[in-house]
Amino acid sequence: MPLKALRAFEVSARHLSFTRAAEELCVTQAAVSHQVKLLESQLKVPLFTRLPRGLMLTQEGEGLLPVLRDAFDQITHTLEQLGESNYREVLNVGAVGTFAVGWLLPRLADFQEKHPFIDLRLSTHNNRTDMAAEGLDFAIRFGTGAWHGIAAQPLLPASLSAMCTPIIAARLKTPADVLNETLLRSYRADEWTEWLLAAGGPVNLPLPKSIVFDSSIAMVDAAQQGIGVALAPPLMFSRQLNSGALVQPFTTAVSLGGYWLTRLQSREETHAMASFREWLSVVC
Repeated sequence: MPLKALRAFEVSARHLSFTRAAEELCVTQAAVSHQVKLLESQLKVPLFTRLPRGLMLTQEGEGLLPVLRDAFDQITHTLEQLGESNYREVLNVGAVGTFAVGWLLPRLADFQEKHPFIDLRLSTHNNRTDMAAEGLDFAIRFGTGAWHGIAAQPLLPASLSAMCTPIIAARLKTPADVLNETLLRSYRADEWTEWLLAAGGPVNLPLPKSIVFDSSIAMVDAAQQGIGVALAPPLMFSRQLNSGALVQPFTTAVSLGGYWLTRLQSREETHAMASFREWLSVVC
């Protein structure tokens, strides 16, 4: 396959625009379009659906893009390192935002010091990620460890506890009193019911109004602003608790899952992946 055509497709797919791809490649729009048509002709499948304004990837295009993106990234990185005395290996890690901010970031300096020749590229997600499409070596996510086609290593437990401002906490005399407040929760609808059951509170009553978040970081920030009571893992929000901005009005905690280091079972482990996995095993 001609490298120019593959590159033209990759850049066009990234921008979903022949015009913007031409600007990045410093060629004409017609040249980019010609190269993509050449590639489609050789593959005998359409890679784009041409729209009045822009492009849309076909199923075949969606499958090809992450493979090319990863390949071009590796080529670029390798060429950049050829003039250096030490080869640097890229490691792509996606982490659920709560774990990344609350636990991983404060410890990254230690990883960099121990593994100076690994270029860690960290992205965050809201616990939903497509490792193959995103070109990830690892994904750190919350759950029970059961994902189809995924190898999972347990990292940390993540018991959930009620957290709120001291002002709201002063109104909470018993666990049942949280039902008088706005409940902040994730998309898992049974969290508060499970917590009330563990706390000995009423579980046969309808829950009051609640706000659902796709990020525990946003949820806890809302609790810090006095919007309601959050149910989140205290281990990931020690700074807010230590500063007194938030408090735990009750000691009750309920475990509905934990944090896991995951990778595709089909993904062969590289030296950088092994180093990161072993480092996490020690510090977790």
